[in-house]
Amino acid sequence: MPNPSTEKKAGRGWYLLLILPFLAMLWPASYSTAEPTLIGMPFFYWYQMLWVIISALLTVVVYFATKRK
Repeated sequence: MPNPSTEKKAGRGWYLLLILPFLAMLWPASYSTAEPTLIGMPFFYWYQMLWVIISALLTVVVYFATKRK
């Protein structure tokens, strides 16, 4: 029979994935360049938009991984 406290602790690790977008956007100086462009859009903008999509996907993954049965 599974131990509820052990399952709760194991599920907490999934929440660490939510830190990735924060860390990726923490230092704007590291991505504040115009090159490379994507469909005429400077890197600064498409990098941020890419992380919006990645953040949404990570949120879905964490939600389903930690959802109670």
